[in-house]
Amino acid sequence: MAELQGQGIRIEGLKKRYGEGDTAVDALKGVDMQVAPGEVVGLIGPSGSGKSTLLKCLGAVIEPTAGRMTLGSDVIYEEGWKISDLRALRRDKIGFVFQAPYLIPFLDVTDNVALLPMLAGRPNGEARQRARELLEALDVAHRARAMPSQLSGGEQQRVAIARALVNRPPVILADEPTAPLDSERALTVIRILEQMARQYETAVIVVTHDEKIIPTFRRIYHIRDGRTHEEAGEGRVLQ
Repeated sequence: MAELQGQGIRIEGLKKRYGEGDTAVDALKGVDMQVAPGEVVGLIGPSGSGKSTLLKCLGAVIEPTAGRMTLGSDVIYEEGWKISDLRALRRDKIGFVFQAPYLIPFLDVTDNVALLPMLAGRPNGEARQRARELLEALDVAHRARAMPSQLSGGEQQRVAIARALVNRPPVILADEPTAPLDSERALTVIRILEQMARQYETAVIVVTHDEKIIPTFRRIYHIRDGRTHEEAGEGRVLQ
């Protein structure tokens, strides 16, 4: 297992119980995981195994029942949240990439990416400059003034990745990011995530059922019955 230094994410003994008494359901039963800066790992498992619950806990969307979560050098959960403003945590420290891009239809590409730093209080010009830099890095700068409806599916997902990176979060959670894409575009998205992870020292967790991309991961966490099992992946090199 990679050693976690500086930023990145570590979870230890994470549990989540829904309900009480005889009707209680233990969705997570003691999950351990760590992802180092610059690393992309896969998270796979059957339906009902706890993937969605784990992702929601990692994204500070729902509160775990027990365990510990560390983001960089900061403990964010241990017997309760240690961060008072979870909305700011999600905005500034965790990037999200979903199966659907969820771009705002009435904003152009640049402002879709720049919106988060603007909401965080950065000057509009600075936020748009950061957005343009990421669009350039992701080879969609020529679409900077386009509206989302004018983009292809692959271009929309690149913009969504730029938006996830714009606040330089230490962690990106990608939930089935390649599901709607064909093989070529799916592998392109994973290649981009790997490049961006290395460039920005971001820890990336990709939840997926997509057999096209699973061979690309160097490490994989299988989740079964609320527990994770780590294994080495093929780490197939993407050209």
